[in-house]
Amino acid sequence: MNGKYAVLHLSALMLLSGTVISCKKDHRPVENFPAPTPARLEVPGNLPKVADDADNPLSAEGIELGRILFYDARLSGNNKLSCASCHRQDIAFSDATALTSIGVSAKPLHRHTPTLFNLAWAKSGLFWDGGSKNLESQALGPLTSEDEMHQDLYELERELKAVPDYVKRFKLVFNREITSTDVLKALAQFQRTLISAGSRYDLYIRKVPGATLSSQELQGLALVHAKCGSCHQGELFTDYSYHNNGIDAIFPDDLEGIYQGRYRVSFDLADMGKFKTPSLRNVMLTAPYMHDGRFINLDQVLDHYRSGITYSATVDRALYQNDGNLGIPISQAEKAAIKAFLSALTDDAFTKNKKFSNPN
Repeated sequence: MNGKYAVLHLSALMLLSGTVISCKKDHRPVENFPAPTPARLEVPGNLPKVADDADNPLSAEGIELGRILFYDARLSGNNKLSCASCHRQDIAFSDATALTSIGVSAKPLHRHTPTLFNLAWAKSGLFWDGGSKNLESQALGPLTSEDEMHQDLYELERELKAVPDYVKRFKLVFNREITSTDVLKALAQFQRTLISAGSRYDLYIRKVPGATLSSQELQGLALVHAKCGSCHQGELFTDYSYHNNGIDAIFPDDLEGIYQGRYRVSFDLADMGKFKTPSLRNVMLTAPYMHDGRFINLDQVLDHYRSGITYSATVDRALYQNDGNLGIPISQAEKAAIKAFLSALTDDAFTKNKKFSNPN
């Protein structure tokens, strides 16, 4: 589920409106099954509380169904790609590629694969431009994009209905025959459980016995709060909002505005060139960086913020110094401290958690 679709098509237009479609008009329950087992998100104490989704309540069976679907190549038109093809658990559900070309068309995409963790808190839109309102509609874009999974939703329903285990699981979770709507709901349930908060930093903050940070890491933490905290806020290390961080001066309207960021969705000129703030959690695992993967390492990222910011009318005000010049002063020692702290945000427990792994 890459979320890097290149052009708007019917599915994407419906996705932008937050609409989830189904291929069947008849959603009558097929027979009575025991009610699925209610589930709650396991939220560590240092993360904010998150409300349950009333429109798609979690169940143990729904989460497991979503996990199975996430790793199933039947979701692609050529039956060769799963969501996990571009979202690898070992690297925090990213793909280590600037612009992947493993989609059905084999054409490079136009945006870098976003990570998939702590999305239960992402209430201001998904994708780099916020083009999807929620996790239920998010999967529709990559599923149907010609350059990604290129699946026909009628065909997907047909294929899944031919698998007795899927028929049983969908009946148990949703008490009806398989629909594309419920495929999206199951995927969303699984993705909401992808919570990353088990790094050395988290253990230190939660005062777990024996958990420590070095003096350099603590210095880096203070620097991140002081120099990066306007966007990478709080315990989630993101504000889930949109900012122009000065990596481009012009924003062409090629490919129906794919390079224009949030403006592509809002049509507000104040949003021109603004892209979603990624979390700093697991950032050591998720190179390359930025919405197009242009920076191959964190040294390049930090050098950009120090001296590489390009002016445009919507550049974020936090990137201006008191004298009006652009850039965030960062010494070499400060850069080393920031990188040391960011290493402490790597969550090995998350990347190895068998609850999120391929069930097969």
